[in-house]
Amino acid sequence: MINCVIIDDEPLAREGLANYVREVDFLNLGGVGENPLELLPLIDRQAADLVFLDIQMPKMNGIEFLKILQKPPMVIITTAYPSYALDGFQLNVLDYLLKPITFERFFKAAAKARDYHKLVTGNPAGPAEDYFFIKCGSKYEKILFEDILYIEGMQNYVTIYTAKGKYITMLSLKSLEEKLPGAGFIRVHKSFMAAISKIDGIEACELFIGSSRIPISRNYREQVMERVLNKKLWDKK
Repeated sequence: MINCVIIDDEPLAREGLANYVREVDFLNLGGVGENPLELLPLIDRQAADLVFLDIQMPKMNGIEFLKILQKPPMVIITTAYPSYALDGFQLNVLDYLLKPITFERFFKAAAKARDYHKLVTGNPAGPAEDYFFIKCGSKYEKILFEDILYIEGMQNYVTIYTAKGKYITMLSLKSLEEKLPGAGFIRVHKSFMAAISKIDGIEACELFIGSSRIPISRNYREQVMERVLNKKLWDKK
């Protein structure tokens, strides 16, 4: 679990970020403040692993605050001003989010913090997860990674085909691709992803999963052949 704090002088921005944090199961919200000085004691005693930090604030702006920290935690800048990006990255911030911040972009930055936290601590921050939930109409459905056969993207929706049935939810294929474990799934077409272990065969520009035929686009064919066949191809060499 990653303990994080939010520092932003705008009440609506603080509330929006706090709601995003509550949606991410590997983040724990440890504090919220409207200026950096409020949460300085928490950061000084290293009780915060990650700070979501605004820049333009009264008393002290975010860049000035970063410069005074001797042992800064991970920092993700959240601001409406793109002009501070270079300053932020020179101070080793993990990411730079421009307002208004979408949940998709927020989650991508949070996942980057999770991966970096694992790298520097050697701690996976909890047991590996093997499922997730999606909203289908008025119901929340639990999806096991091992049950997924393939996924089809349709503009702002995806259809997840599993061993138990298919589920349609309002997500982009790109955002789902970023959340799935990369080792088990592969993009095969602009509109399709497949579970590598469920692929039964490949012929020309199609792959087969059960009775389904899934197109492989020219742009992805080389990657598909390399990752799916890998060292599993036995031939006469």
